[in-house]
Amino acid sequence: MLKSHELLGFMSPALASDILSFIFESDKPAYKAALAAVAEAKHVRPVFLERQPRAERHTTMLSALTKPNLDPAAGAFIRAWLVQKQQAMLVDFLNALGIAHEKGVVEDLPGEMDDAKLKPAIDLLLGKYPHEVVAVYLNAFNDMNAANWPNLKVALENDSRLQLGGLA
Repeated sequence: MLKSHELLGFMSPALASDILSFIFESDKPAYKAALAAVAEAKHVRPVFLERQPRAERHTTMLSALTKPNLDPAAGAFIRAWLVQKQQAMLVDFLNALGIAHEKGVVEDLPGEMDDAKLKPAIDLLLGKYPHEVVAVYLNAFNDMNAANWPNLKVALENDSRLQLGGLA
């Protein structure tokens, strides 16, 4: 099971850059929080990073967010992107599983999920959304929620459609 910082490291540079650009454009508080975490980890003031050209700053941020000590910041970053930009996918997955939610956000997940529901839900996502985005979501879902489903972990480890970058 991949942690958030590992997800950023294994996903394609294009997707990581798209996520960062989306957060930059649409969620300034999440972007500033990630920038502050990176600045602290690099022992510089946030303004130092803010003064860099955006492309250079984003390269620096993405590189830093792949480190274990920045896993909480990477997790918040990925969650913001998922909930804001990938909401339709979250809703489709939870609806397919029969889990009550509020716009893709769940209060209480069941402790386990039956394969008869999980496999078709995964297939639905893979048929409708880019495989890499689905893989990021399902890895994040399994890592960030208290209910880690063993059968989802097996699917993430064994289904070639759900492999990210260096894992394939």
